[in-house]
Amino acid sequence: MIIPRPYYLNQLIAAKGNSLIKVVSGIRRCGKSFLLNELFRRHLNSEDVPNDHIINIALDDLENEEFRNPLKLLRHIKSAMRDDAQYYVLLDEVQMVDRFPELLNSLLHIPNLDTYVTGSNSRFLSKDIVTEFRGRSDEIHMYPLSFAEYYSAMGGDKSDRWREYYSYGGFPQVLALDGADKKRSYLSNLARTVFLADVIERNRVRNRAEFSELLEIVASSIGAPVNPTKLSNTFKNVKKVSISHKTIANYLTYFQDAFLIEKAMRYNVKGKKYINSLSKFYFTDTGLRNALTGFRQIEETHLMENVIYNELRIRGYSVDVGIVEQKVTTPDGKTERKQFEIDFVADKDSRRLYIQSALYIPDEAKMIQETASLSRIDDSFTKIVIVKDNIEPWTDSRGIHFVGLFDFLLNSEVLIF
Repeated sequence: MIIPRPYYLNQLIAAKGNSLIKVVSGIRRCGKSFLLNELFRRHLNSEDVPNDHIINIALDDLENEEFRNPLKLLRHIKSAMRDDAQYYVLLDEVQMVDRFPELLNSLLHIPNLDTYVTGSNSRFLSKDIVTEFRGRSDEIHMYPLSFAEYYSAMGGDKSDRWREYYSYGGFPQVLALDGADKKRSYLSNLARTVFLADVIERNRVRNRAEFSELLEIVASSIGAPVNPTKLSNTFKNVKKVSISHKTIANYLTYFQDAFLIEKAMRYNVKGKKYINSLSKFYFTDTGLRNALTGFRQIEETHLMENVIYNELRIRGYSVDVGIVEQKVTTPDGKTERKQFEIDFVADKDSRRLYIQSALYIPDEAKMIQETASLSRIDDSFTKIVIVKDNIEPWTDSRGIHFVGLFDFLLNSEVLIF
């Protein structure tokens, strides 16, 4: 099954020949290799680029182990270039090359070479490349299949596809597996023998059991604010294990560097400042998250929130969790300051969206609850409630917009009011 991935392919095509290193980053198994080695290569062929002018090396292939030496790889690339025509080099999992920033810097010096690389670790890629290249790299961050991509490949009843998607996620290989048992087995194996083992080995983690258990705790906490101190207390009080908040903070960074999770910080909308005490963590893939919980906590409300977060990130938004503070009068007549949470504060360029995720709004009481935070924001940015119900988009008297989940996931223009 070929899934086109035009959103990412078009970014590669637009960046062609821009004199920058094109970096395709993202979690393992999300489709980076297929994007570069199949879809982009086919594009080059369609533009009449001959195969001998496309130098394609998978560095995670044992047969290419010698090319993990940067000098051998550089000599191999140069020896393959036999004329002054344009060449393209596609390097898969470039972080496996020793001193790879130096290698890429050397490739930039070859005038008729356009360089594309993939990698699965932000510490090895984003940070090193940003430091080393200072504006000479162009990062294209890739996620597992969005719901729109998943649905374009699978078709059928949207509700059925949605249930599959939030249960088993968007890793392309999942689509080729028949039945829930095979999907669960694949994801469980991926979570523990690929991702966890890879992160443990890369970061030389000694407390392996606690490290694995931390990721499971985070998986059980999507939609809930957490911080390293709170997690440290959980280990101490529940697990009877002592792990410092500093160690936990490091472990969380390792998970983020491997693109397993992303951090959404809490932002005080009226105070216009970040609150560092608590954050939320969302999984790059809900199937991976469910595998880490043993498929025992498939709560649609939290998974819907996670999917909305990922969709906003795919569309290029930076996403925080919003807080609105306001004084309220209690039933006994006292005044107290109360915090109202906004699920997402999404920013892109000069545009801001305040978004609330609601599985159902069956009555007026639920309506008041779901819009309590949005109605207390006194700026003019767009306020939206995304509802699982299949509703026609509408706007209430306060200017709050209501959009159905499938309209949001399948139509990137639906949030433009």
